[in-house]
Amino acid sequence: MLGYILRRLVSVAFTFIAVSIIIFLMMHAVPGGPFDANDMPVSEAVRAKLMAQLGLDQPLYVQYLKYMWGVLHFDFGVPYQSPGESVLQLLSRAWVPSLVLGGLGVLIGAPLGILLGMAAALNRNSWIDYLASAVATIGLTIPVFVTSMLLILVFAVWLKWLPASGWPNPERWILPIIAYAAIPVATYARYTRSAMLDTMSRPFVTVLRAKGLPERRIVFQHVLRNSAIPLVTVFLPMFIGTATGSIFVEAMFRVPGLGAYFVSSIETRDYPLEMALMLMITFMYCIAYLLSDIVYALINPRIRVGGAE
Repeated sequence: MLGYILRRLVSVAFTFIAVSIIIFLMMHAVPGGPFDANDMPVSEAVRAKLMAQLGLDQPLYVQYLKYMWGVLHFDFGVPYQSPGESVLQLLSRAWVPSLVLGGLGVLIGAPLGILLGMAAALNRNSWIDYLASAVATIGLTIPVFVTSMLLILVFAVWLKWLPASGWPNPERWILPIIAYAAIPVATYARYTRSAMLDTMSRPFVTVLRAKGLPERRIVFQHVLRNSAIPLVTVFLPMFIGTATGSIFVEAMFRVPGLGAYFVSSIETRDYPLEMALMLMITFMYCIAYLLSDIVYALINPRIRVGGAE
């Protein structure tokens, strides 16, 4: 297990470097720059001075090496659109709303989806199964910005039960959390139903029933545990993808999270912020899949990590 983890960490390092090079080259391949005449009308002398101060007049490989040297020292530079703070300060400030709302959406939606999928699997071809399938299909096919608009229209405009947008007060979190939870509910309902039906059709379940084990024990101790692997696969990547901010949800509910910075950093050619966001996402996904593989072995001892017998 230790050798496997070390190999995966080396793989994470190579992935991190490869992604950083690709993103860096793609950023600078896009025409324009942070001080173009159309976006920031300044004289050529001022523009040249700003480019020199930021090191943007140097060759690309020099800029890349200097930036990555700073990354190794947890220095991601200063965002062009917010020069009064560092990139880490901006991310730590903007990530709180995204982490709270997106994280709660997944933590609430995933258990609900599992319960819905279990009910569908245990009542196959019944109205419960059809209802769960309908909920999963609707949740996966309707775009999140449409769901957000419907929530605002029904609960904020028509019923006037909840505020339509904002961040500071907890009552303003309810609608964004529901919007975030829609996809985990649908995804987990579908995965749980499929995995449980597949497990329940296996011979060992028939043997357990023949031995007289209670159905509840069979379901929770054996079926659900053997069905948990695809659920683990989905959880951490979904949590990271949601907790790092949705552009549409945060825009609809006016949440000051990370989502808007993914767009603004590209539009304004904010190279330090754009690089930091991409590297953060890359690192988090790599660690998420590593943890998922480790949890596989803990859930199901028949799985041998790293190919060991």
